[in-house]
Formats: sequence, structure tokens, C-alpha cells
Amino acid sequence: MINRGVYSATCSILREDYSLNVEATIAHAASAINNGLHGTIFLGSTGSAQLLDESSKKNLISKAANHKFKKQFFFGTGTNSLHSTIDLIKYGMEYGFRDWLVGCPAYYPKSNEGVYNFYKEIILKIPKVRIILYNFEKLFSFKFEPQFVERLVSDFPKNIIGVKDSSYNLYENLKIPNFKIFIGSEAKLLKNLELGGAGTISAITGITHSLARQVFDDFENKQTQTQNEKLIAVRETFDEYNLISALHSFFSINDSKFKNLLPPLVLLPEEKKQELLSKLKKLDLIASKGKAA
Repeated sequence: MINRGVYSATCSILREDYSLNVEATIAHAASAINNGLHGTIFLGSTGSAQLLDESSKKNLISKAANHKFKKQFFFGTGTNSLHSTIDLIKYGMEYGFRDWLVGCPAYYPKSNEGVYNFYKEIILKIPKVRIILYNFEKLFSFKFEPQFVERLVSDFPKNIIGVKDSSYNLYENLKIPNFKIFIGSEAKLLKNLELGGAGTISAITGITHSLARQVFDDFENKQTQTQNEKLIAVRETFDEYNLISALHSFFSINDSKFKNLLPPLVLLPEEKKQELLSKLKKLDLIASKGKAA
């Protein structure tokens, strides 16, 4: 089961023909764990999950199941289709992956009842699934309100185990015993922990892994915070750009495989990339050659 901690919403790495490079994607996630993260989430929005085909997702799941960090690997679903969501979770469950980050379908108009039915049908078909709700109004055009989450947890207490709050309207207002609230930005990590939250699932912790882990550990050990201001400054710098474009542009400096993005996604324009790197150097995050410090 996913526990309290600092997790990355990890990137998907593609080949030049836009097929998923499964081995490189897993290796990238593993490196972040080696640098201090408690785990990684594949196939979230950062992982371009809505743009990937189902066979690639299943191939990633089957390969990740054989990795030494299997217990620290988790998955999103990234599909609007109820049937595809159920199919992918069932497939992953066969490999022992029981905890899933699941957003509601994007694009279409939504009501509380419709979104409730979406999760209810998943649980009825897969009674042992454990779901982390994905609250990201900007992406899904739906914002989970505290009362709605309380209803889901009350009706499915063994299945709805937490939320990734990327709309930031829940972590200050939702209090459910044994319910894990992961904030979507490490800039709010410390505040979330102070409020009783579980940690963070963030796109940028793939870069700020050591800083974020230090903030988490200092909180857990009741130590004076030494890295939180820098962690916030780095995250706020990345927030000035499209996160996926900025992440891939940053990582592509040292690994050309990150230059491949599925359309309609693109890298930052060269001017913006250099602007980002300049700001990160001023924050002492990267060395002169662009590597994380």
C-alpha cells in the first residue's frame, strides 16, 4: 500500500517513433527513488498517460513488476474510458499492483452523481482495488469537494484510500481518519504535513527529490527546516512554464531521449529553456552543465 512520503509523478520516455521506451521510463523512475523518493507514480498527467496506447501501458506494468522497486512503483490509469480503466487495473492487479491513481474522465460535462458512478462501477468490478482520487480541476474539468469525497469514502471505505490534491481545495478542509492526502505541489508539502497530510505526489520531485525528502524527514523528526524555502523557490520557478515541457527540456540536457514528446506536447522554445536554466542556476539547483546539484 502507498504510505506517507514524497513521490514523483514520473515522466514517460519515448523513442523517436513515439513508442514508449519502457526500460528507460522505469530506469528514470528508479533513479529518483535512489535519490531519496519513497516511490514513483507512472502514467499520471506528467507521464502523458492520456496520450499513450493501452498496450504500451500494459507493457510498462508487466516490466515494472519484475523490478527491485516494485513495491515503490504505483500507476495511474490516464484514460477517459470506464472499460479501459477497469481493464488496465485488472491487468495490473494480476501483477500485484493494487493501489491506483484514478482521475475522472476529462472533456465531458460532469456532475457529482456521474463521477460517483464512475468510481462505483470500477469498485463493483474490482472489489479489492485501492484508489487514490486525482483532484485536478484544470485537467479534468471537475473539482472534488470535501463533502463529495466524504461520501465516496463513507460508501467505499476499503477502496477510496486517499487523494492527490492538485486543485488545493481539499488539504486544508478535509479531515477523514486514515485517509491519505497527497498535495500536488511540493511547494505546499510542509503545510500539508503540518495539517496532517500524507506527503506529496509531484511532477517536479523527479528533480527536487533530495530537497523534498529532506523537508519530509525534518518534519517527521521534528527538526528545524533547512531546505523548504529552496524547495518552494524551485517549484515556483517550474510553475512559470508548462510542467511537462519544462521537465523534458531540463532532462534532455543530459539525455537526448527526453526530447521525444507525443504531439501535441512540445519542448520549451530554446529561449525559454535557457531562461529556466538560468533561474535554476541562481537557485543553486544545477551545476554549470545543467546537472542537478
